[in-house]
Amino acid sequence: MCLLFCILYLVRGTQAAPTTNSPVIGDGSEAPSGANFRTLPSIVSTCALTIVARIYSAIHPNIPSPKDSPVLIFLRRLGIMGIALLAPDLLVAWAMRQWLWAYHITAQFNLIVHYTWTQTHSFFALMGGFMFYVNGEPYHTLLPDRLLDLIRAGYIDAPTLMAKQIRDRSKGNMNMISKGLIILQVAWFVLQLISRAICHLETTQLEVGTLAFAVLNFITYTVWWNKPLDILCPHPVYWKSESEPEVCLNEVSPEDDLVMPAEIVIVSLVDSMLRLIGVDAMSPRKLQVPTFDGIHSIKFKPWESNVLTLTGFAIATIFGGIHCTAWFYVFPTYQEQVIWRMSALAITFAPWLAYVAAFLLFRSRIEKRGLIWFTVLLLVFPAVYIAARAILFILMFTTLRNLPPDAYKAVPWTKLVPHL
Repeated sequence: MCLLFCILYLVRGTQAAPTTNSPVIGDGSEAPSGANFRTLPSIVSTCALTIVARIYSAIHPNIPSPKDSPVLIFLRRLGIMGIALLAPDLLVAWAMRQWLWAYHITAQFNLIVHYTWTQTHSFFALMGGFMFYVNGEPYHTLLPDRLLDLIRAGYIDAPTLMAKQIRDRSKGNMNMISKGLIILQVAWFVLQLISRAICHLETTQLEVGTLAFAVLNFITYTVWWNKPLDILCPHPVYWKSESEPEVCLNEVSPEDDLVMPAEIVIVSLVDSMLRLIGVDAMSPRKLQVPTFDGIHSIKFKPWESNVLTLTGFAIATIFGGIHCTAWFYVFPTYQEQVIWRMSALAITFAPWLAYVAAFLLFRSRIEKRGLIWFTVLLLVFPAVYIAARAILFILMFTTLRNLPPDAYKAVPWTKLVPHL
């Protein structure tokens, strides 16, 4: 992947010099000789490569089961990419939730281990990085809370694993060049959109959608900066107690927190929606952690849960708000403009409405008739969000069939900078 990005970057760099050819623009007329113009294929390829590269490189999947085949691992990654394409705000919320977990895990482990436990260790543990072995065979993935309990009880020794060893396994070190090129590509993309606005040049709806993806994926990049990438094998942990491991691993601590935090309401809502379409991404598994982590026994403080929830919805609002910036753009037809506006408003406000319905459904005592209505709303709002996202994605490309002449004009400096 790193080599591919390098080759594409260099190839586009050799094509970045301005030419004197006169391209044909939206109304079929020929551009003036010597003017800086861009073509429709260059607009589409730049946006498509930016989206795919950002999504592919931003995803940091959990460690697969030792029994998973390469094909299954690849398909799982494609599935996560599909979710990131339809709902990138969910990917950001997942990353932020893991970052907050890693913060608490780091503080807890530094009290019991004899070396510095870093955030990289915590991310590694959340990914399913510690596997309990019995008779030389993988037996059970140890999540951070269970790993901590077993160390405190003296059943296992604290794993001796340095952060450098984890980073050595991570593919993130190999992809530092590609990450740097992607960051430069996104910086170029954002700056050229700002330049177009300053020069009063038209911007396409596809570029607006690409900008929304770039902003959210940049947040994911930042939050997951210390998370290992594409590790395939967990670190082995061995039993040292005379007690039977099956008994100790099946012990369940009593749950004394009966209050349902706000972020758990959201996780339950997302899990329910994924199950409706046949995707089980949060159920616990013996040899790997769930794709989207599910519900850990690591408890957030009430204010942390509320801040995490509000931040997640704020990100969803930002994502929808960026699409709303195309409110007064030129569209091929008035109907498409109205559909774009309605869909942009839907992805901006539907998550908030779904949360209100879920909050009242999970935490309030409602009469039977009201319960039915809130359940219906709980299903309708996510469906509206998904439909609006799909419509916007389609309109990004269909509106390219009839662009205004100014959309083909290029800001001069953008032709001089290598980019994808």
